[in-house]
Amino acid sequence: MGAGKRGLVTAAVTVVCAVTVLAAPGTAFASPSPTPSPTPSPSAAATTGTNKDLEAVRKKLDDLYHDAAVATDEYNAAEEAADQQSAAIVALAKKIVKGKEKLAELEKRAGDAAAAQYRSGGLPDEAQLMLSDDPQQFLNGAGRILQGQRATKGLIAEMTRTQEDLELYAKDASAQWDKLETNRKAKAAAKKKVKKQIAAAEELESQLEKEEKERLARLEQRAAYQAQTAWLDSGVLDEINGKASAQGKKAVEYATAQIGKPYEWGAEGPGSYDCSGLTSQAWASAGQAIPRTSQQQWKQLKHVDVADMRPGDLIIYNDDASHVAMYIGDGAIIHAPRPGRTVTIAGAGSMPILAVVRPDA
Repeated sequence: MGAGKRGLVTAAVTVVCAVTVLAAPGTAFASPSPTPSPTPSPSAAATTGTNKDLEAVRKKLDDLYHDAAVATDEYNAAEEAADQQSAAIVALAKKIVKGKEKLAELEKRAGDAAAAQYRSGGLPDEAQLMLSDDPQQFLNGAGRILQGQRATKGLIAEMTRTQEDLELYAKDASAQWDKLETNRKAKAAAKKKVKKQIAAAEELESQLEKEEKERLARLEQRAAYQAQTAWLDSGVLDEINGKASAQGKKAVEYATAQIGKPYEWGAEGPGSYDCSGLTSQAWASAGQAIPRTSQQQWKQLKHVDVADMRPGDLIIYNDDASHVAMYIGDGAIIHAPRPGRTVTIAGAGSMPILAVVRPDA
């Protein structure tokens, strides 16, 4: 990342982070050293229990939003599967229409052949040939009969194949329809689960006073700061020096342009995003189609070591791959965090890393 880009990231982080900043060009995304805490006064000591309660609230909110993220992934997967099945049903319907048209044409040809035989007196070609007194006519007719028999057999075989194809298409369409209904139900169940988890989190937050919300925000920032600091203190960033590919640069540019847009579960832009909606659309803008959900991105894309990651790579978080972000260099990521938040820059180590995957491997 060049000095100009570093400056851009630094400015963005200054705006979106209250206690984490991007250091001067040439240094990594890190948090400043914590300010020493003064000796607690009697009034501060009296709020110790409240702080513990707020920490419990923070953990409860994390759990609720985590469960909402898992349900969102389930919703997105069901929606993607339903879209694929709908497309498959449409394709099969087109095949059935063409198959019926073809069968109708074949039946017409068979009917024309039967009508021609009726006009010739109803006698088979073989019988008419035996009644002929002309040897040359007999020889010529034998060839025509052979050709006619082959054509008839071919026509019957083609009609049989077409009928079998139609039966297979209808069977496939029925199976796809059953799957579509199953995924529609899964999608509805996941949607209900997402709304339930988010509503519970919002209800919990609504019970807090303004001052408590501010202290809760500081607790969240402190937790992210501590995780990022521990990650950087491991020396991991000393080993990371990968350069973005051409597609990776385009993906990062797209993601960067979305900073400030709201998180919305199930959204793929352009006005709002969920975590995997942002990463999948960023890479689509770079000409690389990738799976829609964070779990499928983790399962299907190539895994690379953290030490080998480069800007544009995706970092998968949590043991269940329920969150994904895009690495942009200097120890920073861009991601859509959760409901109530916007697309923002954060520390790559501020959440538990499961794996790093590369869309353009």
